[in-house]
Amino acid sequence: MESRKIRVRFAPSPTGLLHVGNARTALYNWLFARRMGGDFLLRIEDTDQERSESRYEKQLIEDLRWLGLDWDEGPNEFDAGEKGAYGPYRQSKRLEIYAEHTERLLAEDKAYRCFCTAAELEEERRQDIAAHRPQVYSGKCRILSKPSIHHNLATGKPYAVRLKIEDRPIRFHDMVRGTLEFAPETVSDPILVRSAAGGASAGVPVYNYVVTVDDALMKITHVIRGDDHISNTPKQVAIYEAFGWAVPEFAHLSTILGADRERLSKRHGATSISSFHEMGYLPEAMVNYLALLGWGAEDGKTETFTPGALIQAFSLDRVTPSPAIFDFEKLNWLNRHYIKQVDPARLTALAWDYFKEQMPEKEEASEAVQVWFLHLIELFAPSVNHLDLLTAKAAFIFGFDPEIARADPENAAILAVDSARVVLTELADHVRAHTGAVLPADFSKWMSEIKAATGVKGKELFHPVRIAITGSHSGPEFDKLIPLIEQGAALNIDVPGIRERVERFVGV
Repeated sequence: MESRKIRVRFAPSPTGLLHVGNARTALYNWLFARRMGGDFLLRIEDTDQERSESRYEKQLIEDLRWLGLDWDEGPNEFDAGEKGAYGPYRQSKRLEIYAEHTERLLAEDKAYRCFCTAAELEEERRQDIAAHRPQVYSGKCRILSKPSIHHNLATGKPYAVRLKIEDRPIRFHDMVRGTLEFAPETVSDPILVRSAAGGASAGVPVYNYVVTVDDALMKITHVIRGDDHISNTPKQVAIYEAFGWAVPEFAHLSTILGADRERLSKRHGATSISSFHEMGYLPEAMVNYLALLGWGAEDGKTETFTPGALIQAFSLDRVTPSPAIFDFEKLNWLNRHYIKQVDPARLTALAWDYFKEQMPEKEEASEAVQVWFLHLIELFAPSVNHLDLLTAKAAFIFGFDPEIARADPENAAILAVDSARVVLTELADHVRAHTGAVLPADFSKWMSEIKAATGVKGKELFHPVRIAITGSHSGPEFDKLIPLIEQGAALNIDVPGIRERVERFVGV
């Protein structure tokens, strides 16, 4: 292939949410373009008017933006115009272009009108099955006489337009799988335009036809997509060759499987990018993980990459044809890694919406409340896999039910010991005798005095106290927890203070 500027595209259909497989395809195209100094195009394949919905296109664009994947050509935003010299970038706006190219193929005798009805084609298929032959079109309309064609057109007989496949193997190079070859009979004479009455432009063009015309006219040099498109490729190569266009390089990415080695689906858990977003995965974690689904670093070890580092490291040479296993544990590990690194202010802003029931609107919160919430998130965020788990993790800060805490089997076993009742009675006495806010130093002094007075120490001392304050026998260190609780109570965020917690628990 002659040297030319790298141009790749991501061409989704707005018929559903952007899922993991398509997001990886978009990412690999984006990384390749950025690594090679090329162009990354976004094209909306919306010719399926029955299934295409504006809400899906809008969500698609939002998801790509969230992942940080910008495009050089394509829609600016949903329903906000386009940028680039090769538009329109929505297929529904390109129907005249397809019709013009169909007329060209018919005029050059590289395509023909097929007047076979659905019933006739079904009968052919049945005969092929009965005779144990490949189920391909017989091509009988390919040899129709001109008078027959004119008669059928004059009487308004519906027809499809089929491409004439030459009697020779169809070959193409796949950058992931090497050279692939298909026998012409496996492709048959594919339909370019579905059956319709009237002029040649009246029918609906099929996917393999329009995607090839678009890729050629938009000067796409590399087609990077999922391996479910391999069977489409020989038909598209035949269309390229019929027009005399240069065939692009192809790279078919491996299938993504669940842990059970079945194709990834909703039954494995979240699969749409919007779902991961809502769950509180960070975009940098998603991008990092998606990159590792079928590609690896040159050293075979490095697993954490910033987007910039990914661009520098990415190469199609290291993309594997083997199926990729979607591992939620690894994704969670990466997300925890980025949660620990992210700027606290950004993390606080991302987490705020998960606490709508406990916190005021962020715009209405005082600076002191915002600082308190930042400390809350800093305390709990490192221990969660994704941010929507924060509310459950920090729920006891905003209060807990003593009866439920006592009913927990592990808590009940701890509280059933005689020493636990003695410790809690002593704790309650210290709380009632104290005035003002409880400081970590005050609490530490109480625990030393209770230990001295009761002779109880270690877990037998601290676990009952922790249950009384948090509802659980495990959790953050007291020197971090006590200030958070007391400051929250002082700020009127509906956080019970230490005194209230102990008195409520001991009084149950």
